[in-house]
Amino acid sequence: MRAMMCEKIGTDPVMRTVDDPVAAAGEVVIDVYACGVNFADTLIIAGKYQQKPEFPFVPGFEIAGVVSATGAGVDAALNGQRVMAMAPHGGFAEKIALPADRIIPIPDGVSFDDAAAFQITYGTSWFALKYRASLQGGEVVLVHGAAGGVGITAVECAKILGARVIATAGGPEKCDIARQHGADFVIDYKSADIVTSVREICQRQGWPAGVDVVYDPVGGDVFSQSLRCTVPGGRLLVIGFASGDIPQIPANILLVKNIAVLGFYFGAYLDQNPEIARQGMGELLDNLAAGYITPSISQCFPLADVPRAFAALRDRTATSKMVIRCREPASQG
Repeated sequence: MRAMMCEKIGTDPVMRTVDDPVAAAGEVVIDVYACGVNFADTLIIAGKYQQKPEFPFVPGFEIAGVVSATGAGVDAALNGQRVMAMAPHGGFAEKIALPADRIIPIPDGVSFDDAAAFQITYGTSWFALKYRASLQGGEVVLVHGAAGGVGITAVECAKILGARVIATAGGPEKCDIARQHGADFVIDYKSADIVTSVREICQRQGWPAGVDVVYDPVGGDVFSQSLRCTVPGGRLLVIGFASGDIPQIPANILLVKNIAVLGFYFGAYLDQNPEIARQGMGELLDNLAAGYITPSISQCFPLADVPRAFAALRDRTATSKMVIRCREPASQG
């Protein structure tokens, strides 16, 4: 099979032909039709991600495809089923072997592209907002990077949960994307100060002088500004560090304002909370099948063009979600 192999740290993957995977006991082999692209892909090949696989390895976390083989102890009836799964790596390839208990059936009417684009971004936002920050209807949420892959989903998930959303994005085009996905107010951080703008919005609306929850996938100076945007007793979700700058948390501000800073790493959360994981993914799939959420895919690339997708992430020209089509198109369902 063909696979995009990362052969040494800090370099983009290259196309290689490798042996097809074989389903061990308890595993299935999936013919991969689509794999979502995530900022974490650029981190894992740079050796900066929480997980550090040995080189060489195939990156790619969220896959969608068709079960083509089953190992011992796995129901052979799974063969031919359309499924999606989150893998530790290995998604940018034509096939992958995974434990059977990782796979989730793709609902009728949901395409491979949407299933691949859906899992990590929506999962991150839904579980972070609903289960980690306990977001309540009527609360105010500040979403940073709201035109990016996870930012868009945070806006949509917050609205489903009944919150009011203030979004930040860079430039008029990205601000429009945030509005289109439901943001009540949008701040262009390239032309306006975030702290001042949040306070002005809250004052005009007659809300308390700050937000209840901050969703921050950016880090750096954005995190520091977010501490000044929260109400006393607010919650700040640390989702990632797209800025490349990991902030140092000033404990005195947490003390004085009674702020809770909540880290959220989606993969570990699912492993640590399997019951909540099943419940939450079921909720997301229901919303997806009902059309309440729709993955926003800006570009689809062939397998060989994984480096192009990574470049778009690094230089921040990417908007919303990108997907790699790992083999010739099949019925999208």
